[in-house]
Amino acid sequence: MVEFHIDRRSGVATYLQLVHQTKQALRLGLLEPGDKLPTAREVVEATAINPNTVLKAYRELEREGLVEPRRGLGTFVRKTLGSTPPADSPLERELADWLARARAGGMDREDIAALVESTLNAQFPRGDDR
Repeated sequence: MVEFHIDRRSGVATYLQLVHQTKQALRLGLLEPGDKLPTAREVVEATAINPNTVLKAYRELEREGLVEPRRGLGTFVRKTLGSTPPADSPLERELADWLARARAGGMDREDIAALVESTLNAQFPRGDDR
């Protein structure tokens, strides 16, 4: 099951943080078709956010065809995203090693994020998501 974490200082709407974290879990294989998302009550208890915010995020995920509500049962994953290698794959280990070298070289989280974003944009020009 996914555990949501809200960054109130990020400037990103709370419901979008839930949507992004769910999509990330789908890409990483942490959530798979048939898995149940936490109930709105569970998310509210863990994050101290408004229940309507959780419901808005789940509606957005449903609109995108990623989840489906089942009356009286909860919200379930319909499909996964991407083809990310499983956790603890050689690619993940290489990335972790690279990140450790970047941090040892004096880069902070924002520096690393900017470098990764810039490199992604160079590798995947607009409209080319493959």
